[in-house]
Amino acid sequence: MLELKKICILVLALLVAGCGGRQTEELLGSAMVSAPVTDIAGNHSIFIATTRKRSDDPSKVFDRERSATLNYARANVTVPGTHETGRIERRSRGKSNDPAKYFMASDVVGYDTAPKFSSALSTDIAARGGRVMVFVHGYNTGFDAAVYRVTQIAHDSGYPGTPVLFSWASGAKTRDYVYDRESASAARDQLEVTLRMLAQTGARRIDIVAHSLGTWVTME
Repeated sequence: MLELKKICILVLALLVAGCGGRQTEELLGSAMVSAPVTDIAGNHSIFIATTRKRSDDPSKVFDRERSATLNYARANVTVPGTHETGRIERRSRGKSNDPAKYFMASDVVGYDTAPKFSSALSTDIAARGGRVMVFVHGYNTGFDAAVYRVTQIAHDSGYPGTPVLFSWASGAKTRDYVYDRESASAARDQLEVTLRMLAQTGARRIDIVAHSLGTWVTME
């Protein structure tokens, strides 16, 4: 069994500030606009374990379809200098990929095996003092939104450890609740696999942040 004494679970109520314009669903866009270092508030490496299938569209990375196995990746995400606590400044369609104004993923690296992912995690966890935060998103959440949300949480909280996103295959539409519920149910065992992997990396503490339907996945 997992060592419960080093696992802390937080149920998260997200207050999301609205923003104008239709947001792009792309995680990786076209060429990014160059921005001075002083215009960037933070740069975060987000480790990802997901039950989503890889997307045929490289800009989306992973899509809404369920994968039979876990997929692993790491995303580098920058936070704009104009960032306001609690917000995720997202690029709308037609706007430039400007990291001085918007959350931007500059790179996504995939890991083709669990051992390679675990090794990269172990190195990062050791460098950050042995603490890990696992974010399990909720209903109606696209992959891009989940990546930016865990980045925002890590940045705004000043989290000192390694951020890990566990992303299950949400349809990312309000009408897809039944699909999301089934996807969440199917992801329970894979979340346990992920937590066991983290427990074996030498992490001294695992903080689980769960939102909405992600809470159900976590507590089952």
